[in-house]
Amino acid sequence: MNVFRGGRRRAAGALALTTALALTLAACGDDGSGAAGDKGAEGSGKGEITFWDNNGGVRTDVWKEIIADFEKANPDIKVKYVGIAAKEVQSKYDTAIQGGGLPDVGGVGAAMLAGIAAQNALEPLDARIDASPLKGKLNTGMVDSVRSAGGREKLFTVPTSANNGVLYYRTDLFKAAGLQEPATWPAFYTAAEKLTDQKSNRFGYTIRGGAGSVAQALDAMYGQSGITSFWKGDTTTVNDPANVAALEKYAGLFKKTTPAADVNNDFTKMVAQWDSGQIGMLNHNLGSYQDHVKALGTGKFRGIPLPTKDDGTRVQVSNPVDGLGLFSSSKNKTAAWKFIEFAASHEANSKWNESAGAIPSNTEAAQDPWIKESEPTRLAAEALFSGKTVIVQLPYYLPDWNTISKADNEPAFQKVLLGTMSAKDFLDDLAEQLNKAQAEWKSRTQ
Repeated sequence: MNVFRGGRRRAAGALALTTALALTLAACGDDGSGAAGDKGAEGSGKGEITFWDNNGGVRTDVWKEIIADFEKANPDIKVKYVGIAAKEVQSKYDTAIQGGGLPDVGGVGAAMLAGIAAQNALEPLDARIDASPLKGKLNTGMVDSVRSAGGREKLFTVPTSANNGVLYYRTDLFKAAGLQEPATWPAFYTAAEKLTDQKSNRFGYTIRGGAGSVAQALDAMYGQSGITSFWKGDTTTVNDPANVAALEKYAGLFKKTTPAADVNNDFTKMVAQWDSGQIGMLNHNLGSYQDHVKALGTGKFRGIPLPTKDDGTRVQVSNPVDGLGLFSSSKNKTAAWKFIEFAASHEANSKWNESAGAIPSNTEAAQDPWIKESEPTRLAAEALFSGKTVIVQLPYYLPDWNTISKADNEPAFQKVLLGTMSAKDFLDDLAEQLNKAQAEWKSRTQ
């Protein structure tokens, strides 16, 4: 199954951060690697390398399996695993870039890629892939996606997986309430209201108010408004009146059809709450599928693509491709590259993505039987490439994107949920930051 058939490229040039990060080296410690600008060395290809997992605690077990397999196949190399929570990983990288202590290999999602690459912290990987068994075995769309996200037309990560937004719903609760599948946005709102009984602590939906909230809100906004592009010229569409109206309706669910605790919930808390309680729907991605299976089995829920408009149009924002980066400061790039090659190979890549329920980057892994057996993964792939889904491409190429979409605006989104800030003011502020970042990017790349 060729789940990614093409990708979008953006011409981009080298970028530099405009402000220095005054950060103290955090608890990950100095493992012998240097800071950004240290050219590192190829090394002996033996010894210990350090790997930072950018979703530590969630994917730790499967990474430890892959590491054990790698060390068995490469007895002269040991991999030191460091798990870092997704919400902390960008600050950890930024800290280490400034102060030293970068790993040899690290998980780097497309959303943070441009900012890290702009600081010359990552090794370009084009030549290594061309000389590798991975050549021709990586999905071209995912390769194009991370190349574009790096902002410099070079490949700074080896893509490992693609994720996609999923609406999980409790089939048992829907059946008991006589509700149809929430395949459209009107059906979604009807179900959220009908499944809520606050006196019994039952809610129709759980909304993400903590880390990662802005990305989920963008998906809901563009999905309802039907706006198909993030930019109109060099002006963002996030504060288009149709998006403002969509966010007002979506944020209005808070405390009405959702638990009050949602205002602080990141995805781990949100997923755990949904798995253990009486909540009808959850918007997350393919990554939590196995958690739901463990908690509920396969008979009490389904995971379907995000809702369509009444006319059947499905608009969703792009989801970043995850990947593995080789840090320029590594003193043993030969061994580090061997680990990346192994992790992106057929067996390891399939093992990781089956555990996560994500779409593999390795084209051989993408043919494995488990994909057809994992309904949310299969449906997500079908929706993406049916020709009926419009993808709003987010500007991952902006070095400031991850900061703008996370640290700078997640607290403001909480204010929207709490009613102390209007959806219009929130989106106008967000638009101002994005338009400024786009103008700065263009001035440096033209």
